[in-house]
Amino acid sequence: MAEPFKMALPSLMQHLGVLEDSSLVRSEKVGRVRTYKLTQETMRVGEDWFVRQRTLWERRLNQLDSYLLEMKEKENGKD
Repeated sequence: MAEPFKMALPSLMQHLGVLEDSSLVRSEKVGRVRTYKLTQETMRVGEDWFVRQRTLWERRLNQLDSYLLEMKEKENGKD
């Protein structure tokens, strides 16, 4: 199971445990087989948060870009 990720199985299981603790995945064990599934609602909440953060940072970076362009124009006007 861990081979495609180039990590040891205990490390992969630890990562899956963190994802399960944060409700991003849930697992079900039947016999010796444990199946993991994404938790859609939690993933949706996370996606919404990322969209809000991206929007915020895009606005801030656009403001910084405008400010720097303004400063450059002022500096070029002094020459």
